[in-house]
This record gives sequence, structure tokens and C-alpha cells, in this order.
Amino acid sequence: MNKKLWAILLLVVGCTATLSSDTSPEYVKQCSKSDPKLIICLIDALHHLRSYLKVGISEIELPSVEPFRMDELTLSLTGGTNGYKIQLRELFIRGASNYTVEDIKLGSPFQAIVRMPALILDAHYSSSGVLIILPASGNGTFHARFGDAKVLVRGTISTKLRENKTYLNVDNLDVALGVKNLQMRVSKIFNNNRILTEAINLFLRENGQEVLKLMEPQLKKKLSALFAGIVNQLLRHVPVESFLIP
Repeated sequence: MNKKLWAILLLVVGCTATLSSDTSPEYVKQCSKSDPKLIICLIDALHHLRSYLKVGISEIELPSVEPFRMDELTLSLTGGTNGYKIQLRELFIRGASNYTVEDIKLGSPFQAIVRMPALILDAHYSSSGVLIILPASGNGTFHARFGDAKVLVRGTISTKLRENKTYLNVDNLDVALGVKNLQMRVSKIFNNNRILTEAINLFLRENGQEVLKLMEPQLKKKLSALFAGIVNQLLRHVPVESFLIP
């Protein structure tokens, strides 16, 4: 089978799964490899799966993606001896299941463009250092809304035969996030010190895209690992023959 077709298979199997090659659960929309509109079918299959990803699929031990959790992000927002640093811990991100697949490009590596109306991030917040002229060390909560989020996904795969069935594995997955409308704010920090809270939020309003750029390398790495883990959890249970029929 050529590389283009394997790329198609990954995009479906990455978001559709079944317990065995002899059954087709309700969350699987099967596609025929002889269908002249195969790509449209594959995109429809991904959209069909949205409501199941939202609650999880216990049969294959796939947890809900709402919310999905990340451990931490650490950012240095200003330089110098007393540079302002923040740490976000126990990040929870909501909205990932409300996606639309806009485009799929076949080949090796494969590529897909996915859009989401909004990704909502909540986290524990801690900071140290001086922001502008204000000592700004403290703890609190962090909230962000990434509106009109666009995710570019690229990846490579390998195949393996097991019990006369073909299984896929994501070897490399790269995720790039673009956001048009960005809102960030903190609350309940510095013992509810109003002046410090307003200073931090003013900084975030005026420098949100720059803060996102600082987040991007860590977000990219963590999201890529997280999504690859989810996809490979599916791939371990799903032979290609289960969802791509003659």
C-alpha cells in the first residue's frame, strides 16, 4: 500500500476505533477504500467521533478529552536579575472536542488543519520577580481563552503486522497552534491585592500574543506528546481492516 493511503489511514484511525475487526461500534463511521470521495468520508468520520471523544470511550480505555490536563508551563516574561517569571501548574484545557477538520493533505508526512471556536485554559498561577516597577511574587489562578484556534498537525507513521492484522503507530507528531482572539487574566493573587492584580492583567492584555509566543515551544512539545499518546492508545486496539473496508 502506498504512502498516501497510509496517511489517509492514520487520520481516520487516529480518531476512530473498534474492539475487533469483526465489529463496528456506533462511534465508528466506516469508509470504503474504493469510494471516489474517500477523503470526504474520512473527514466525516472524524466529525462523527466528536461527541464520543467528549465523554471518552471506555471500551478502549480512552478517557474524555474534556478537559485534557497538562502538568506545567514555566515562562520568563522579562529579563534581568529580578526578571518576572510565572509558572502555570495543573493546566486544564477545554474545547478540544468541538473541532472541525478543514483540510487534509496526503503524503508522508501527512498534514491536517483543524479549527476550534475556542480553547479555554485554567491553571494554578505563581510568579516571582519584578513586573515593571512592582514586586510581583505570589500565587493565584490563571484563565485564558484562545478564540478561533487553528491547529496544524503533521506526522509520520509506521506499520506492524500482528495476528495477520495491520496496525499503525505514530512515530512523530508535530502540533502548531495559532490563535486569532486571545484573552488572558489572573485572579485571587497577592492576597487579592488590587493594584498588583490590575498591573498583571494590564500586562497580559497588552502583551498577550507575546506571552503566547513564549508559551509556544513548551505548548508545542507537550501537546504533541499528549495527542500522540491518545492516537497511539487507539492504534494499539485498532487494526486498519476494522474501519477501512473494501
